[in-house]
Amino acid sequence: MILCSGEALIDMLPRTTSDGENAFAPHAGGAVFNTAIALGRLGVSTGFWCGLSRDMFGQQLQQALTASGVDFSLAPISDRPTTLAFVSLVSGQAQYAFYDENTAAREVTVDDLPTLDSRVEALFFGGISLVSEPCGQVLADFMVREAPHRVTMLDPNIRTGFIRDEAVYRQRIDTLIEASDIVKLSDEDADWLFGKADAVTHGRALLEAGVTLAVITEGAKGATAFTARHQVSVAAPQVTVVDTVGAGDTFNAGLLDGLNTLQALDKQRLAELTPEALEQALGRAVQIAAVTVSRAGANPPWQREL
Repeated sequence: MILCSGEALIDMLPRTTSDGENAFAPHAGGAVFNTAIALGRLGVSTGFWCGLSRDMFGQQLQQALTASGVDFSLAPISDRPTTLAFVSLVSGQAQYAFYDENTAAREVTVDDLPTLDSRVEALFFGGISLVSEPCGQVLADFMVREAPHRVTMLDPNIRTGFIRDEAVYRQRIDTLIEASDIVKLSDEDADWLFGKADAVTHGRALLEAGVTLAVITEGAKGATAFTARHQVSVAAPQVTVVDTVGAGDTFNAGLLDGLNTLQALDKQRLAELTPEALEQALGRAVQIAAVTVSRAGANPPWQREL
């Protein structure tokens, strides 16, 4: 099982009613939630850990997880409200306004952390839950606790407008990168973390920090993977882009699915990946992401669609 740990929330997506009025439609979302949904739809054994609510939106999230075959039995469920993210699209790019105070996802504690058994082979972390307190520190503690025992992957999916204490956040991300076997960064995230540079410079910086597999994505240009031995790039398929909501999250699922198929969710096997295996895993990731950007919202494909 791949256990995805991070936020679940409701994306309030802009719509126009039949009367021409502006409105918002509630859709289950959140970066880590989207990755879990995508993995489940690909047929991968997937778990999800996050604070979930009993409110109407929390029930919507739970129903979506169930429908995509994701196990959330380890997740704590409370009476706190669900996080809401109101989305606006500017030239196809998503911008967000978050309502996250005292929510089920944000107010988790170390006492809520699960005890994992041998079924969990790998863990995925990321998203805005790494920013807020107390959930950010709880997730960091969880990852550092489990990193010696299982393959861990990080995609911080940085939202600069959500960061209140940049120094604390940067220190947390540095700690998590050092604990990670796999790190995926968009080129924009890499520029923010390390300063503006090319993908090769960013990939090498991650390797120097102790990462086994570093991946830098560059939107329509595709993605490049780096290990101590190899560097492999894959171009993104050409598609008509509707919007980019959930694109990176789905890429993460495709990469994990590709590595799982290669039986490479193992620390030693991950370090020994051949260029051909890296190209296969990256190709899977860009294929899955291309489907998501070709339709509205975070709507990852099912295996039968590929």
